[in-house]
Amino acid sequence: MTDVLTPPAAAHPLTEAELGEWHRDGYAIVRGLAEVSLCDEMRRAARDGLARLVEPVEYEADVHYPGSPESREANGGRTARRLKQAHSRGIVFTEWLQHAAVVGRLRQLLGPDLLCPLAHHNCIMTKSPQFSSETGWHQDVRYWSYAQPELVSVWLALGNEGPHNGCLRLLPGTHRQAYSRDRLDADLFLRPELPENRELIREEVAAALEPGDVLFFHARTFHAAGANHTNETKLSVVFTYRGAENRPLPGSRSSSWPELLIPPAPN
Repeated sequence: MTDVLTPPAAAHPLTEAELGEWHRDGYAIVRGLAEVSLCDEMRRAARDGLARLVEPVEYEADVHYPGSPESREANGGRTARRLKQAHSRGIVFTEWLQHAAVVGRLRQLLGPDLLCPLAHHNCIMTKSPQFSSETGWHQDVRYWSYAQPELVSVWLALGNEGPHNGCLRLLPGTHRQAYSRDRLDADLFLRPELPENRELIREEVAAALEPGDVLFFHARTFHAAGANHTNETKLSVVFTYRGAENRPLPGSRSSSWPELLIPPAPN
C-alpha cells in the first residue's frame, strides 16, 4: 500500500563536492540542513515519547548487543534504543521526510520518483547514557529485501554527535565492494578478529554532527556505533528511501508495510 504526500517545494541539489564524496565514500554530510524550528519540534516530540515510552519501542535489552541489559526485567532493561514508527509520532516528522532539502538531494542519488518505506528505519534513535549498547559493523541491506541494494538513509542529528556519545562510524567506499560471507558472523556483522576485517576497520571515519546536520548514507556502506559516555541522551531521526523501480521482494518484511510516495518536484 502506498500513501501520497503533499507536493514538496523546489529541489535543493547536492553540490559537486558532496556528490563526489557520495560516489567515492558511500555517504555525504550536509551541514545545517534542517531548520532550528523543525529540530526543536522533533526534539520535543522525541523527548515526550521517550519519557512516556510511547509504543512501539525497541529496548536496548531486545537487541542483545554489547553493553545492553540482559533482559527487560534487568537493571536498565526498560532503556529505549529507538522509538519506532517516527512517521506516526507527529506531523513534523512527515514534514521532515518530504522536506525539499532532503528529497531534492535524494533525487540526484535515486532518480526522480521516490518512496519512503515505513518497514525500515522510520525511527528516532535514542542512545541513552548509562545502558546504551554498541552496534557492530554492518550494512543495512542485511535484513532488507529489494530488487537492488540501492537505498539511501537520511540521518538527522537533533543534538551534538561524536565519539563521546556514540555517533555513527563509517567505512568509506565499502558500498562499492563485495564481501564474502565468511567475513561476517551469523548475524551478518563484520568479524573483527579476521586480519582482512581489522585492516578494513582501520579506515573508519566518525560522523561528527551538530544539530540540524544530515548524514546521507548508502544501504551497503558498513557502519557501527559505540556507547554513549555522556549524561545526556543522544537523539537522531532516521528515514530510508528507494527509487520507484527498486521494488521490495514479494513476501518479504520489506513488502509487508505501507510506503509513502514522495510527489514529483514542481515544474
